[in-house]
Parts: sequence; structure tokens; C-alpha cells
Amino acid sequence: MPASEFKAKCLRILDEAAAGSEITITKHGKAVARLGPVAKRSSSYGSWKGLAEVTGDIVHSDWSQEFDATREDR
Repeated sequence: MPASEFKAKCLRILDEAAAGSEITITKHGKAVARLGPVAKRSSSYGSWKGLAEVTGDIVHSDWSQEFDATREDR
């Protein structure tokens, strides 16, 4: 599709791409861009399930021994 046609009909062409069509845009007869649908992503909720493991209590831990500023034996 020539760039001039894309410019004149861009909203309709974007609707076509959203529906699954892939369009190659040309300039002076040479392909310069490809327009297509964005891959559907599933919900991010729960997407990390099984990829990390929590060990211990991360909310009520005593971190005082981990940081020099909180040590009394300095």
C-alpha cells in the first residue's frame, strides 16, 4: 500500500490491523513499514506463579544483623 493511501485511510487501516490483517506500507514502490495486530497478552495477574519462592517471613523478619548501621557491636 502506498504511503499516500495509508495517510488518507489510516483509521480504517488501523481497524483492519486490529482485526488481524497485516499491511505493508510502501514509499516510492519500496516497502518501508509493516503494520499488523499487536499480540494479545494474558492478564498479568498470576503470571509469575511458580517462578519465585518465598522462604521465611518476609514481613516480620529481624533484619538488624544485615545492616551495619543497626548493629550495636560496632
